[in-house]
Amino acid sequence: ERLRGVHVDRAVASPLARALRTAELALGEERLGLLTTDAGFKEIAHGDWEGLLASEIRARDADRLHAWRHAPHEVLMPRGESLQHVLDRAWPALARAAEGLGAEQTLLVVAHDAVNRVLLCRILGLPIAKLWSFRQAPTTLNLIEGADLEHLDVVRLNDCSHHTALFGEAVHRAL
Repeated sequence: ERLRGVHVDRAVASPLARALRTAELALGEERLGLLTTDAGFKEIAHGDWEGLLASEIRARDADRLHAWRHAPHEVLMPRGESLQHVLDRAWPALARAAEGLGAEQTLLVVAHDAVNRVLLCRILGLPIAKLWSFRQAPTTLNLIEGADLEHLDVVRLNDCSHHTALFGEAVHRAL
């Protein structure tokens, strides 16, 4: 509903079901033809942690979980990815998605928590180590504007007012 009246020139989503379905809902039936997918926007591969609760991970891999919370840039998921791996595939995906768009055109990207965070770190000039220094609630909206990928400004960050009151708590409780 929040994006119903927003003009969108192009839409790209992760091919994973959660993000793809969110993109479909955000666009509405009349704009589904705009939607493509790019595997570069897939969520971080959690490897051996995939599908586990934090309590289960803590019991099996407490040191790495602690590092994930306090030094995420140093963690390579067991048989999975690091945040640098995610950035190395997500930034080119963003470049592909934005290719050929004019400064006044709108790109909708629907991705996942780790992808959003590493892209925002790059745009904000933050090291990946600062990944947890801002929130990314589920279905949050981030508004980024700029003439090209190297000149982007974050206009809105973690805007979740479509589902949470202004002073409400919208916290992503996953890893």
